[in-house]
Amino acid sequence: MFFGAVAVTKAALPVLRARGGGAIVQVSSMGGQVSVPGYGAYCAAKFALEGLSEALAGEVAPFGIRVLIVEPGAFRTEFGGRRLHRSRRLDAYETSVGPTRRAVDGMDGTQPGDPRRAAEAIVEVLGSPEPPLRLALGDDAVDAIAATHGQRGRELRTWEKVSRSTGLR
Repeated sequence: MFFGAVAVTKAALPVLRARGGGAIVQVSSMGGQVSVPGYGAYCAAKFALEGLSEALAGEVAPFGIRVLIVEPGAFRTEFGGRRLHRSRRLDAYETSVGPTRRAVDGMDGTQPGDPRRAAEAIVEVLGSPEPPLRLALGDDAVDAIAATHGQRGRELRTWEKVSRSTGLR
């Protein structure tokens, strides 16, 4: 989820620099901006990928290379299905993690996202003259990311005075 993407990116960059342009598409997740109980390791890898990719976008722009961070929500890709690796259940975390585990248990094959439409959206965005750095895919991703950004903004404003009080006088 992180180191594989880093290895592929490192291998692709010399080729793209030599060509004088291209695009790096990093498949993150809405979990690259929104972390939920029970997905700490997954979200940590996606947050790391997004941080690296955001810096990379600025570093490679002079070479005509664009970076697109794709942040899908729930798509029918067997995420939550038999390929899911789970840590063992701990009773102590039933209250905080249990609802997430139960939601994942029943999601495979019912996710609202269509992988074909996701691919079409990515191609459309890459063909635009000014593609975004990030592309959320799916109603769930857009809603969750927007809610998280709103909450972060409110928290920043609430604690702004304390935050700004830390400078040397």
